[in-house]
Amino acid sequence: MAAPEIYHEYEKPGTVLAYDQAGADRGNELKITKPLAAFDSDAHAVLDFLQHHPNCSGRLGSFGPCIGGHLAFRAAMHPKVAAAACFYPTDIHQRSLGLGKSDDSLDRIPQIHGELLLVWGRQDPHIPRAGRLLIQDALENAGTSFQWLEVNAAHAFLRDEGPRYNPSLARLTLHLALDLFERTLKS
Repeated sequence: MAAPEIYHEYEKPGTVLAYDQAGADRGNELKITKPLAAFDSDAHAVLDFLQHHPNCSGRLGSFGPCIGGHLAFRAAMHPKVAAAACFYPTDIHQRSLGLGKSDDSLDRIPQIHGELLLVWGRQDPHIPRAGRLLIQDALENAGTSFQWLEVNAAHAFLRDEGPRYNPSLARLTLHLALDLFERTLKS
């Protein structure tokens, strides 16, 4: 397992943006400052590192919540990614990731050949129902292999701090992600 620091060009190594308004503002600023190609390049570097790791079975997966969910979704476009678990992936429906706020994630769905798990909170103001339906329709139209789960939760229900954390739903949905990876990544 490897977790890239997605803003390594802008923050010191090991920086964790606080789970408060200042941290959210900084993260939101950086997600539209960093070029989309740099997000993809980082993902490819991590996938390459994992592919050559002595403990790697040769099968790769990606996981992420929030912006990490969107990045896991984009990582699934890599031909070696067999599965991706994307929890409330932000900005896909708005095409607003990266410099210029004009990502091509929806257009590139046909490049996804592995299986996806997408988990959403119905009360998530960042990804409204219309946005979720746009993504679901694009996946269906492309013939993508995916599981879709909507739960009664807000954005960041996995994050084990703050008022939106829901430990029961976190356990349930993380179990689904582990099941996906066990089923698809075993050699």
